[in-house]
Amino acid sequence: MAIPFRAEARTTATQGQLRQMRLQGNIPGVVYGTKLSKSISISVNEKELAHLLRSHPHALLELDIPGEGKQPVMLTQVQREPLTRELLHIDFHQVNMNESIKTPVRLEMVGDSTGVREGGILQAMLHELEVHCLPDRIPEVIEVNVSSLGIGENLLVSDLQLPSGVTTKVDADQVIVTILAPQKDLTAEEAEDAAVETKEAEQRAHEAEMHAVKFE
Repeated sequence: MAIPFRAEARTTATQGQLRQMRLQGNIPGVVYGTKLSKSISISVNEKELAHLLRSHPHALLELDIPGEGKQPVMLTQVQREPLTRELLHIDFHQVNMNESIKTPVRLEMVGDSTGVREGGILQAMLHELEVHCLPDRIPEVIEVNVSSLGIGENLLVSDLQLPSGVTTKVDADQVIVTILAPQKDLTAEEAEDAAVETKEAEQRAHEAEMHAVKFE
């Protein structure tokens, strides 16, 4: 089901005008699509956009486009200021509801792992899975049930139960999650290094996520 999202018509074009728009809490953007009469310049509310990016960055949206009515679209690019991470610009792309697309979907670990109860450590190797489906079949999340995993055991892509109409071309032997044996206590320095490494990996994943939607 498409998520309703609002946009306003935009005529501003100069850097100064766009800067002023951002100061007023709005982010400039463009909507592209073969069925549109032309690409359309829009603006969206910064807080609403930020919420969308946190909760449903790859969702199908029902965008009310000035002069074109409500259209099914997806976010295809988000530009941010490199240092401050301030939102600068967004691109939407109109989708054909009858054509398959390729998009990442968040993986959600569910269940109480046997291995974790025995002292093991759950380590997720994949946080998203690239799937192929029609726009209205995009799942919000794909559940990964880890209940049966013991220490030293893995769960693979081939073990997933994908929703009807959803497929993936990711290697069936790709490990999604594993249960590691208990480790010795980390020193404060080792713990800090591990935290930094995790944060950097999450940042790299966030940088890449908005460039992943493909129209087939």
